[in-house]
Amino acid sequence: MNSLSSLSSLGPRYKWVALSNTTLGVLIATINSSILLIALPDIFRGLRIDPLAPGNSSYLLWLIMGYLVVTAVLVVAFGRLGDMYGRVKMYNAGFAIFTIFSVLLSVTWMTGTAGVLWLIIMRILQGVGGALLMANSSAIITDAFPADQRGLALGLNMVAGIAGSFLGLVIGGVLAPLDWRLVFLVSVPFSLFGTVWGYLKLRDLSPRRHHVMDWWGNITFALGLVGVLVAITYGIQPHGGHIMGWTNPWVLASMLGGLLLLGIFCLIETKVEHPMFHIDLFKIRAFSYGNLASLLAGLGRGGLLFILIIWLQGIWLPRHGYSFESTPLWAGIFMLPLTVGFLVAGPLSGWLSDKYGARWFATGGMLIAALSFVWFAALPVNFTYWMFAAALFANGFGMGLFSSPNRAAIMNALPANRRGVGGGMSTTFQNTSMVLSIGIFFSLMIAGLAGSLPATMQSGLAAHGVPASQAHAVAGLPPVSVLFASLLGYNPVQSLLGSQTLSQLSPTDASYLTGHTFFPSLISGPFHDGLVIAFVFAIAACLVAAAASWLMGEKFVNADDEHETPVDYAQPEAGAPEPEAARP
Repeated sequence: MNSLSSLSSLGPRYKWVALSNTTLGVLIATINSSILLIALPDIFRGLRIDPLAPGNSSYLLWLIMGYLVVTAVLVVAFGRLGDMYGRVKMYNAGFAIFTIFSVLLSVTWMTGTAGVLWLIIMRILQGVGGALLMANSSAIITDAFPADQRGLALGLNMVAGIAGSFLGLVIGGVLAPLDWRLVFLVSVPFSLFGTVWGYLKLRDLSPRRHHVMDWWGNITFALGLVGVLVAITYGIQPHGGHIMGWTNPWVLASMLGGLLLLGIFCLIETKVEHPMFHIDLFKIRAFSYGNLASLLAGLGRGGLLFILIIWLQGIWLPRHGYSFESTPLWAGIFMLPLTVGFLVAGPLSGWLSDKYGARWFATGGMLIAALSFVWFAALPVNFTYWMFAAALFANGFGMGLFSSPNRAAIMNALPANRRGVGGGMSTTFQNTSMVLSIGIFFSLMIAGLAGSLPATMQSGLAAHGVPASQAHAVAGLPPVSVLFASLLGYNPVQSLLGSQTLSQLSPTDASYLTGHTFFPSLISGPFHDGLVIAFVFAIAACLVAAAASWLMGEKFVNADDEHETPVDYAQPEAGAPEPEAARP
């Protein structure tokens, strides 16, 4: 029985059940990818560990990036397993795994290094569940909806996923001050409900392909991607006398080894009978250019969260009278215009792209996003909030305008029996771009800070009575530590100077140096230098993504005659490959 007859037997409501459940799954998975950003200060206080102590910065990075690395590495393999053994089966398993490890994240009784290692391991295993959800949700929706409604359906799902990464900031900011364990427990009722609901209501609508698993492809891809992402993670940390770790032999070996393994992986995929990564799918114009645009959009968007949170928590909020302890919550609240922009543009552009095609909306969205980065770069560090909020909304609107049509074009272009692996490949580009973006943005920010931060910090401390030798020593603080301090809403001056030095200063100077004005004002100038460099990169990425979106062509629906009826108006544009190019 083909997918159309199976779908008709389930009734007209089934597609909305599939959309609701998969949107809940993706929302939960992406909320948990960002919820720690705002909650980190409370988590580290709860675990009684100093995140700025030597060696502890790697714990902070892995808590943030471990989940992202796992989802980036596993989504293609899990999409392939969905094609082979049933997308719904894999998706439901993902919900159950996610629920179990969400509970385990909240029950640690340990503190210090043991406690943070427990959280890192549980986060990585939670990411396995998240990868299963992300890898199969788009394919389930594509199976359930006719081609002329997929733009709206995938748009709603995509917007929920991307908006979840911003909603996580607010949720983390609200719950973490009450009890850091609530950050992990909050998703448990929803994920438990989604697990039961999925097992009861979701059905597989596409035939399964019981092929041999491409183990060599899976192994080389996983090890290669992990090597590259681990190198990026440690490359932004200081090494020896250098401000970053790109001269570290282990970082270089990890990067080069990872790239070599990925090259071997690409070679393997052209030789094996049943590859995990179907290189031939890139013959489809909408799929290849759509994924290129998605990768570049992710590079521009992924690091943006970190940069804007640092800007708010480390500089703007303290300078406007907010205590360092309260800045995480308020940073999440002040970021809401970004989410609103996504929620306004995403469903609308998805619906319109069903009628008029993806090209204009995806291209226009990237151009708006590029203009929003120009806006951000033009703002002073101590901005007027409504101008910052308007730039946030414009960025969210542009990204939302792009994301829904882009995802719909990619999934519509795939034949039915490749939607799982194709959706997984697409999600891999998206998730990998997040980790790459974090590494790129942090590297650019560190390079910008390193040029002027030491001299600015030394002169600022000396002007308020700190002995020259100690001011020089403190000025040698690695720029990445300054970024982490700002990300955590943390004023490091008191711990850096120590009580003995502070006691030798006048009460006025000591109070000013440890207050919420000195440190944010001190780093504002150097921080702006790094901001401009990072935003120029984001502008360039968005402009290239706009060009790739234009090259996707007009509406493209794969006419897989075994699984769905071709749509008359959805012919490929002249010059695009015929739908048969995507057939196995």
